[in-house]
Amino acid sequence: MKALLGFFTAALFFTSALAQEDIAVCHTASTEKFARFAQFDEFNAEHPNPREYEHVSLAGGEMVKLKCPDGTEANAFFIKSAKNSNRWLLVFQEWWGLNDNVKRESEDFYNALGDVNVLAVDMYDGKVATDRENAGKYMSEFKQERGDQIIRGAIAFAGPGAKIGTVGWCFGGGQSLLASLIAGKQASACVMYYGMPVEDVNVLKTLNCEVLNIWGSQDQWISKAVMDKFEANMKAADKKLTIKAYDANHGFANPSNPMGAFNEAAYKDAFKATTDFLKAKLK
Repeated sequence: MKALLGFFTAALFFTSALAQEDIAVCHTASTEKFARFAQFDEFNAEHPNPREYEHVSLAGGEMVKLKCPDGTEANAFFIKSAKNSNRWLLVFQEWWGLNDNVKRESEDFYNALGDVNVLAVDMYDGKVATDRENAGKYMSEFKQERGDQIIRGAIAFAGPGAKIGTVGWCFGGGQSLLASLIAGKQASACVMYYGMPVEDVNVLKTLNCEVLNIWGSQDQWISKAVMDKFEANMKAADKKLTIKAYDANHGFANPSNPMGAFNEAAYKDAFKATTDFLKAKLK
């Protein structure tokens, strides 16, 4: 009997390890697929250099260190809820890095949601681009294995009792979905702004929360074909997906770019849809 129990325990461990490996491979594949966009001048041209902005937090936001499972540290911009709260929002940067524009947008979410801890995660380990060339370089050099460690550090910072929502744009849109997958049963809400989705239906079956998917119908990169496939995969995984499509281009709601593809009307409507969704799911 002990031998049989040992066999089943080993089998369960092996199966779990394979599942984690599949998820890791899937994470890397979706990240690399998005990173390849940086090779195209057309994609880069749709991202005007970020506006110059210095954020002064009125809500007490500050940079903090995250302890990653592998013993390393990562960085994040943290705004603690005025009241003790187990509700958390993890914010994921655009391809520029964790710049002051993303910190400002994080504070806007904090003010709109109320009693939610907001943690804007630095996925580039301190690197911040101010031009398209370096943004493409940093995104291409990014390794999802490191990204997963940073995400796990952010989840550990929130704590085992945290209800976690995620949101991100562009590069960060894909990271938002990956973070919700990693968060497991702690995941309560996921918002993706024109991010590259995970395609593996078996991985999507492990998702524990609803996804709000926001994108622009004029987007040639996170295109209708990509979005239709994501919708079909989520349906096959029996997961709930809410779609908000706008007559706008890629980057229409980017925090760093009040020029170029930025669409103020679509941005405002999407921001309201995002905060309404997060309020409902994190309550």
